[in-house]
Amino acid sequence: MTASPRIVAVGGELPYRIHIGPGLQGDGQLLSAPIRGRHVLLVSDDTIAPLYLAQVRQTLLAARPELVIGQYIIPAGEASKTLDSFSGAINALASLGATRDACVFALGGGVVGDLAGFAAACWMRGVDCVQLPTTLLAMVDSSVGGKTAVDIAQGKNLVGAFHPPRAVIADTAVLRSLPPRELRAGLSEVIKYGAIRDPAFFQWLHSEREALLAGDDTALAQAIARSCEHKAQIVERDPLEKGERALLNLGHTFGHAIETAQGYGAPGNDNLNHGEAVAVGMVLAARLSAALGMADAADTGTLHALLLAYGLPVDIPAGLAPETLLAHMRLDKKNIAGRLRLVLWRGIGKAEVVPDVDEAAVLEVLQQG
Repeated sequence: MTASPRIVAVGGELPYRIHIGPGLQGDGQLLSAPIRGRHVLLVSDDTIAPLYLAQVRQTLLAARPELVIGQYIIPAGEASKTLDSFSGAINALASLGATRDACVFALGGGVVGDLAGFAAACWMRGVDCVQLPTTLLAMVDSSVGGKTAVDIAQGKNLVGAFHPPRAVIADTAVLRSLPPRELRAGLSEVIKYGAIRDPAFFQWLHSEREALLAGDDTALAQAIARSCEHKAQIVERDPLEKGERALLNLGHTFGHAIETAQGYGAPGNDNLNHGEAVAVGMVLAARLSAALGMADAADTGTLHALLLAYGLPVDIPAGLAPETLLAHMRLDKKNIAGRLRLVLWRGIGKAEVVPDVDEAAVLEVLQQG
């Protein structure tokens, strides 16, 4: 028997719902409900589009035959999250003749979601966007909260906008075909929620490790819902990341620096993907917290062991200079007046934003790897 879809409500000025469950991409009523006009642009990548785009298109047209649907496909991978790809999405909206009641559907992982959301935010100063995440990482993180962006050579996500979606529809059935590495990358972001504010969830992730790594539907749905509930609560209180929402970036300042230094490598190479870089970043943040006397080193060891148990990396990749990583960290969006502002912790479940962090201490942790 198929379990009923889970629904997580995100409140605030522009409320929306996150729908979680198997088979949702085939639910025409659910998919078409957020569409206010006739024009729809489906944005995807060349890995996901052959698998799911035709089904989504057919489902939408069966529910709303009058829809005019266009598509924009990018090469898969972080290297496509560029201003050039953004320009292509804008041109696709223009070719479609998209009006102000148009809707952009982001069918893919975090790269597609960020790019499509940014295009939706900018076309005619903002049209609707529906997130259809196809990776675990996107389901628990990037599809929720309305942060959209593209990368430039100087850093990750430096050009973007806040643009909450009209809906997030997470069809967990697509996770069954997710490569193991991508599943583990998503679980890195799930572990983050336990690390920043939920010790009980952190312990649950320890006990449910085998089920989650095996792709068990029930365990994954529970992990996704718990993660989204945490993010929804934080986003509702701090939609524009003026304070508490920065906690969601535990490990991200270090992780983004690693990604930037590696040049947002193409799929299939040895560079870390986003979830893997965040895993390393969380360990570095925990080590820095211990070095600053904020937390016990034993908590770092507990986090380190859990990430390893999930098959995630915990060390800085070889060949990345600590000084280069620190230079990239200086461009992080959380920094104020040129001073490092990092998310650190006082142990599992007790993250906090720390202003004016000593660069010498950061460099020492980076040098230790």
